Amino acid sequence: MFKKLLIANRGEIAVRILRACRDLGIAGVAIYSEVDRASLHVRMADEAYPIGPAAARESYLRIDKLMEIARRAGCDSVHPGYGFLAENPELSRACADAGITFVGPSASAMEQLGSKTAARQIAYKAGVPMVPGVREPIPQMEAATRIAGEMGYPILLKAVAGGGGKGMRTVVSANELPAAWRDAASEALNAFGDARLYIEKYLDRPRHIEIQIFGDARGNVVYLGERECSVQRRHQKVIEEAPSPFVTPELRRAMGEAAVRLAREAGYSNAGTAEFLVDAERNFYFLEVNTRLQVEHPVTEAVTGLDLVHLQLRVAAGEALPFRQEDLSLRGHAMECRIYAEDPENHFFPSAGQIVSWRAPHGPGIRLDEGIYSGWTVPSDYDPLLAKLIAWGADRAETLARLKRALEELEVMGIRTNTALFQRILSESDFHNGAIHTRWLDERLAALVAPRAASEAPEREAAMIAAALWHVGQSGPANDQCAQPVSRWREEGRREQISRTPDR
Repeated sequence: MFKKLLIANRGEIAVRILRACRDLGIAGVAIYSEVDRASLHVRMADEAYPIGPAAARESYLRIDKLMEIARRAGCDSVHPGYGFLAENPELSRACADAGITFVGPSASAMEQLGSKTAARQIAYKAGVPMVPGVREPIPQMEAATRIAGEMGYPILLKAVAGGGGKGMRTVVSANELPAAWRDAASEALNAFGDARLYIEKYLDRPRHIEIQIFGDARGNVVYLGERECSVQRRHQKVIEEAPSPFVTPELRRAMGEAAVRLAREAGYSNAGTAEFLVDAERNFYFLEVNTRLQVEHPVTEAVTGLDLVHLQLRVAAGEALPFRQEDLSLRGHAMECRIYAEDPENHFFPSAGQIVSWRAPHGPGIRLDEGIYSGWTVPSDYDPLLAKLIAWGADRAETLARLKRALEELEVMGIRTNTALFQRILSESDFHNGAIHTRWLDERLAALVAPRAASEAPEREAAMIAAALWHVGQSGPANDQCAQPVSRWREEGRREQISRTPDR
């Protein structure tokens, strides 16, 4: 087993990996940007090193800085978490060149499956059904115009190196394409350092169902059941559950075997996820492979009884998977809510600031993966995910009841979060019946989220103005040399605040 692990990430996933390191007797090394100096993952780590300014492109996305810290700290392994460089084969390759183990797939497997277009080519060879679309990155917008015209609208623009809904835009007509292309490419570049895009045909009201796969270096590959991820806002997952209330044992087996074929074709090892769209007739279509641990991995852990981060570390250290496909079974039901620092009743405007107090829920079947504490200041420079609330029960009804209770117990003071939205979603009859699809939440959002009363607006605006004036007074004259690059989170929040035209 490894002696010392560098965690190339931040927030709740860094905390999650640190806890696994403690279980296995591995020293955990954290990195932090200037605004993350007081973060929970830094406090919990055995060692912590600064990596640069707040802007991710100058800190968490710098492979050279990461490798320098790994060498200086004497690390023998690196775990990328999710997001940032988790699906960048250059980090895997840099680790191999430095004689450091990368906890994830090889650079070759990542290039084959992590690239959305390359993965489509492998899926085609493996005979896995696919959503109609191109299998190569599109070099420029003019080519995209021609391809979209031939394919027919609506279409989806997607980032080649993407995930998490970033670098993705739905385009319903030709006149929307130039702006959508520009925005998607810019977002992909900022999030992943890769602006390349490709096109898929847009399917109407499908379900988003994914299969967790796991492989070792000895050629063993298994699937660990499915996760239902259809409750999404603008292509970003909001609630996930396992197993899906829609999937039959026959469909689970067919999708799982297709995912395993993909992994074997690419010589894949460690954790990965094959994502599919499924129509009302239970026909499934390959979407992409995420060559990393997923945000929603806890629901799979809950129903399989496995610790996926432990497995990642053991497999990366050369151990074989300790089970075969026939040894695996699913027990009970699990759901996860992503707790964000955002204000649904103010058009999901980001809510950075100090957490005055924080009360976590407890009780049977409840788990909380958090990256925050009372007194910590939430920065506005990164994804607003604060924590993940997971509930497990013997069946879906018990899980729903426990999750509702836990949401009532959860308390975050000082900033706004989306917990009230989850309470409304869980009370919807369609959700109770499992009658959901990828556009369900977007279509129901206006009824679920009422704008805050106008009487609150003056007080809130006055508070924001006062805070801004105080900040300017503390900062002194503007200095261009100290200016930070625009945060994509803040920019998206401002865009939504200005635009009142709903996505189609």
